[in-house]
Amino acid sequence: GKAALAPEVGVLLCDVGDPASLAAMARQTRLVLNCVGPYRFFGEPVVKACVENGASCIDISGEPQFLEGMYLKYNDKAAEKGVYVIGSCGFDSIPADMGVLYTRDKLKGTLTSVESFLTVKSGPEGSCIHDGTWKSAVYGLADQDNLKKLRKKIGYAPVPVVGAKLKRRGLVFYSQEFKQYAIPFMGSDVSVVKRSQRYLHTQLQETPVQYGAYVNVGGLGSVMKLMFAGILFLLLVKFSFGRKLLTKYPEFFSAGRFTKKGPTQKQMDGTSFTMTFFGEGYSEGQDPQNGKPNVKICTQVKGPEPGYVATPIAMVQAAVAVLEDTACLPKQGGVYSPGAAFAKTKLIDRLNRRGVEFSVISQPQV
Repeated sequence: GKAALAPEVGVLLCDVGDPASLAAMARQTRLVLNCVGPYRFFGEPVVKACVENGASCIDISGEPQFLEGMYLKYNDKAAEKGVYVIGSCGFDSIPADMGVLYTRDKLKGTLTSVESFLTVKSGPEGSCIHDGTWKSAVYGLADQDNLKKLRKKIGYAPVPVVGAKLKRRGLVFYSQEFKQYAIPFMGSDVSVVKRSQRYLHTQLQETPVQYGAYVNVGGLGSVMKLMFAGILFLLLVKFSFGRKLLTKYPEFFSAGRFTKKGPTQKQMDGTSFTMTFFGEGYSEGQDPQNGKPNVKICTQVKGPEPGYVATPIAMVQAAVAVLEDTACLPKQGGVYSPGAAFAKTKLIDRLNRRGVEFSVISQPQV
């Protein structure tokens, strides 16, 4: 009963300002891959059309307000229709979300906390990111208060802390493991992982894992530059005039990191990422509510350039998992994070075969 691919795939024109064109698109497919952000401006009409017309939908959003807003508005409707709406299926946040689950599955015992450290390496040409991501960050930070209100509306059940409480690191700290400075990762990974862990705990009675995400930034010089740029960004983002400046001149305000053209092919070829996970937990038979963690594990997710090479790999393999691993998806349709949707699927195996590789660096030791 699966639809066969036509010898040629045609082009469908649709517009987020034209609901009928989106509905016509959604009616012709089982699954829509939505790559157009900032999702706070362009995402909802696509989700709405998919849910109403019985198509599943995945995106590569790293915008917590959009992701959680879609959960509030469409989770029940999607469940009714038996369709899956799965957000953040790109670099935000498949490596982090699936990486935590991979670490949990590889530990002999009960994993209770994980910290991840992201390292991005670039070649002689350097690296940069398209300003669409920059815009998402500008509008997302400017609207933090509304995100808090949205979460109150959803009324999330608190995720219980099992085992020793994971300590939060400072705004800048020296990482002994990597011999360089690190800062908290500003993307959506922590909020996405938390949503997955809440789902797995409440629906499947699994032990929730605490999670902290960090990014390695290099030496003191890099830290000084980053702090200066960060303070300026946070000041400007509070005012509409400042936001206009930030979105008009991304290259200037990000010291060349974000551009309107995005990376060149040479830059993409020379860039790669490594996300290293340090997990702690309790050995088999040990009660996580008593005493200190007594097992550790280190795992890694490695991949090519994050934004334009690893993200499409992650998104397409997530799409294949939705279509091929149907029996392993949650029984009910709904709005899901990747970890909640793909925990029982073969997504990690699929990613491993396509160049986004999950591996154990050190085995658990008591």
